[in-house]
Amino acid sequence: MSWLVRSAVTLGAAAAGAFAYGVTVERHAYILRRVTVPVLAPRQRALRILHISDLHLGRHDAKLVAWLRDLGDLHPDLVVSTGDNVTEAEALPALAEALGPLFRFPGVFVFGSNDYHKPFFKSPLQYFTGRRKEAPENLELPTGALRDLFESAGWRWAEQQKFLMDVADRVIEVRGTGDAHIGLDDYGAVAGPPDELAALTLGVTHAPYRRVLDGMAADGVALILAGHTHGGQVCLPGYGALTTNSDLDPKRAKGLSWWECGDRTAALHVSAGLGTSPYAPYRFACRPEASLLILVPHAGV
Repeated sequence: MSWLVRSAVTLGAAAAGAFAYGVTVERHAYILRRVTVPVLAPRQRALRILHISDLHLGRHDAKLVAWLRDLGDLHPDLVVSTGDNVTEAEALPALAEALGPLFRFPGVFVFGSNDYHKPFFKSPLQYFTGRRKEAPENLELPTGALRDLFESAGWRWAEQQKFLMDVADRVIEVRGTGDAHIGLDDYGAVAGPPDELAALTLGVTHAPYRRVLDGMAADGVALILAGHTHGGQVCLPGYGALTTNSDLDPKRAKGLSWWECGDRTAALHVSAGLGTSPYAPYRFACRPEASLLILVPHAGV
């Protein structure tokens, strides 16, 4: 056997092993990340926000349901869900079970495209070309029932909404948009300076497109939460994400960064999410995650 053939066999075996690992191990290796975010005014008490996103929950995802239920033990001050909750209508009872312990706490939510229609097969090349395949017909999800589930628990819908809410003995302002990935965003509906009564202004959106991030940062939003990217889902060790499936820099595919627009800067947290499409059920070098954000005072005087 020549060295070329041996190299090809070795490379193929390594690729097959990595794929099997991504399917059977890493996509179920859920992790809770704790992130300190210095965005509060001096002398404010810390605020704990649990950020969940991109569950893509199926009716048989018992491991994810059990893991999500344990998050209730964190006792967050606020839960923020940035969309893509289920892969099928039959998963709504599983979602209700999974989030039941978290429904005891205040929450806000927006939806992603897979809260409106089921996932469908897409060529992986589209994540690099930017060309999106339109959803086939008859793949609608029960979006109304999904929204009713959240709102019946007291969580507040934030798409094209701006409102004040009491959280942990203070007033925060929440403003959100629909999913920019499918053109449902209208930041103009919520634009403007932060409310003077608010101790914190929080922006919520599903897909982190620059037009939404720029609008929020320019208006003085302190913290923006988004999902959608899956953290790149398949990453290169030592390098990171190859794509974000948006116009966001892959270096910002997950975690905390700082978004500048003009002379304003906002903290941006992008969740790598907890699930995958059933048509791409693998992760590599990008564990599924939820994040507990510990908001603390910034260093300014």
